Amino acid sequence: MEHGPSGGSTAMRRRSSVRGGTRMEWLEHDILCIIFSFLDVFDLVRCTAVCKSWNAVIRKSELLQVLYFKLRRDSGESTSSGQRKSMEFGLQEVAMKYHRLCLQRGRIDIHRWKAHSVGVDQCRMKMGLLLTGVGDKVMRLWSLDSYKCEEEYYIPDTASLVDFDFDESKIVGLLGSRVGIWTRNGKRSIFPSREGTFSKGLCVRYIDPDAVIGCEDGTARVFDMYSRTCSRIIKMHAGPVTCLALSEEELILSGSSLGSVSISDLASDQRVARLRSTDSAGIRTLCFNPCSHLVFAGTAVGYTYCWDLRTMKSLWETRISSNVLYSLSHLRSDNSTLAVGGIDGVLRVLNQNTGEVLSRCLIDDERPISSTRNMHAFIEKKKGIRLPEDAEVDRIPRTCRPPITCLSVGMKKVVTAHNSKYIRMWKFNM
Repeated sequence: MEHGPSGGSTAMRRRSSVRGGTRMEWLEHDILCIIFSFLDVFDLVRCTAVCKSWNAVIRKSELLQVLYFKLRRDSGESTSSGQRKSMEFGLQEVAMKYHRLCLQRGRIDIHRWKAHSVGVDQCRMKMGLLLTGVGDKVMRLWSLDSYKCEEEYYIPDTASLVDFDFDESKIVGLLGSRVGIWTRNGKRSIFPSREGTFSKGLCVRYIDPDAVIGCEDGTARVFDMYSRTCSRIIKMHAGPVTCLALSEEELILSGSSLGSVSISDLASDQRVARLRSTDSAGIRTLCFNPCSHLVFAGTAVGYTYCWDLRTMKSLWETRISSNVLYSLSHLRSDNSTLAVGGIDGVLRVLNQNTGEVLSRCLIDDERPISSTRNMHAFIEKKKGIRLPEDAEVDRIPRTCRPPITCLSVGMKKVVTAHNSKYIRMWKFNM
């Protein structure tokens, strides 16, 4: 079969382009495999989340399987077919173990950047993003990779932001006695007064489609974010509701200034259980671990408590500070470590199962500061240090331990707010 000069040339170019593209793809695949082969399991798992092409290369090359089963053989465990099916769960266990070791014993690098023009005291971290605010007339959403401010959400001039929560599509803010919604495209909506007003609100948590407001009169008010109505009012405490946590099983957990934790079902308007502490100091912070069903609380006089939600019984209590604890948090899939911060400015890492203090961290103020500027922010870098067990916190200069008003935990990192213009990210690495 004969072809004209142009037709044959075009067909040849197409075949050449296809072969060339295939060769380039395989070349890239081979180079990536070589590079990935130098990584450990934890870093390899992180690389699978970078992009689809990297994920495909790692999966096809079976590098993860090889490293994972090598880890099991080195630890004396068998690798039967049944265990192979649980590789994903096993890899998560490896990642959580590494996270725990980093928080407990890893070196500490602290990055600080100016996030607001005035002091803010709240931060929330989800999906690799950080939302900061309360104290300023704007909330800011940050990328933790680049320190870039991705979006800004402005507060009405006539209102003050008390607390906030967010997910992938919206931000829910508590504006005194009103509820505000900001969508990720920047559109703002304040609930109409006839539906959205209530006695003074102190805290808010959001799990789609409900926002729960903890109020000064001891009630928790449940607002439907789509109908924009108050669907339930639940009497939780005799005193103010100071903090909240929500579970995916539609449970509301609330802490009180009177020192107790109450539990209610989102589907009802009745309190279903109460968890009691041994002292009457107010509960200032609360979190719930859905994997272990454990509830953690911090108080105004430095106690931390843990209850098992399945039995409603106390597991442990320990006093880790003589001062108020403002915030405690853990990585969602982590059943081992709990980060706690408060007015004394020490970042503590606790064992979730026993309450033992595994580490006490603060800023090394004696070593020189280094700084870098990227296209988004000016980053001040310092080292962190771990306190020996016999160190007296009150003798340490306040410059090393500014009060921690809020914290949020990510993989091998903790972000802290200090009622200042600056946000700190504590990076833990082995």
